[in-house]
Amino acid sequence: MPQPFSFALHATDGRARTGVISTPRGEIRTPAFMPVGTAATVKAMLPESVRATGADILLGNTYHLMLRPTAERIARLGGLHKFMNWDRPILTDSGGFQVMSLASLRKLTEEGVKFSSHIDGSKHMLSPERSMEIQKLLGSDIVMCFDECPALPASEAEVEKSMQLSMRWAQRSRDAFGDRPGHALFGIQQGGVTQHLREQSAKALTEIGFDGYAVGGLAVGEGQEAMFGVLDYAPEMLPFDKPRYLMGVGKPDDIVGAVERGIDMMDCVLPSRSGRTAQGWTRRGQVNLKNARHMDDPRPLDEACTCPCCRNYSRAYLHHVIRAQEIIGSMLLTWHNLHYYQELMQGLRDAISAGQLASFVANFHATRAAGDLEPI
Repeated sequence: MPQPFSFALHATDGRARTGVISTPRGEIRTPAFMPVGTAATVKAMLPESVRATGADILLGNTYHLMLRPTAERIARLGGLHKFMNWDRPILTDSGGFQVMSLASLRKLTEEGVKFSSHIDGSKHMLSPERSMEIQKLLGSDIVMCFDECPALPASEAEVEKSMQLSMRWAQRSRDAFGDRPGHALFGIQQGGVTQHLREQSAKALTEIGFDGYAVGGLAVGEGQEAMFGVLDYAPEMLPFDKPRYLMGVGKPDDIVGAVERGIDMMDCVLPSRSGRTAQGWTRRGQVNLKNARHMDDPRPLDEACTCPCCRNYSRAYLHHVIRAQEIIGSMLLTWHNLHYYQELMQGLRDAISAGQLASFVANFHATRAAGDLEPI
């Protein structure tokens, strides 16, 4: 019998929490940042390199993998872990967000969403049952229930209609998921930026019963102030003894603010996407390595960083390979960015354990406010 999925809280500091999610494929230290491996790869990184940054879990994408190479093919080849050479936990999103944001010719019904692939125009149907089937074929350790993700701003009536549909889909997802020891199913709270809708959604999800709960429908254009406004109350509506996952977030200051408000898990494409667009994330903020001021700079990107990029290469070298469009530029910056994100998460975990989160957060903001190092 596989080890059951479980979550243990080890310490709290204010509303912030630190603990461990246990799965048959390994432990996930929380708060956790999940690098995004959309198409069975974290772009510009080897799996062992991602692990070396400190990542305990990756995120894969149901929508992209169902289209190419297909979940059925991945299952025949041994499942997603074997396919992409990652033997630790994987969370897969349900595909709902991508259907709404990427697919064309969408037709939304109670049954699900009919759509055309953004790759080749082929026709598909994604429903709660099909999403559960795909994620089972992939072998996901943490499965997300299928939901609808309305873009903000939207009227309260539109958000409520969408939320109610998502709750009905949540029940269907729960029913289709069935009993799978060692695997977990997370529900997704919806309701936009309206508190009483968030409360209705949380009540419905709790009555259904999930292994963890996500705060969904944020980071979709509402801005940080509105997002934090929702996080001031939404996580507290969810069960205290279950993991809380904020989907699609984000920038380092978004992450710190979310952890302060009780979030345990996050994911975002930002560190890897930034690595491919010459952007380095450091303690002092974001650095654009295309800028000419780095041309003759022998210093590392971040003098306090221990990643291979900062240990072995100068800003001048990074500037050169980026301007020359050499692939190593994307590789090194992505490695650095993922290392920085995981270092930030470890700092948050340590600060919560020591009861010193307020001091850690104050130093985080003060260092960023100081800005990047002046050029020599």
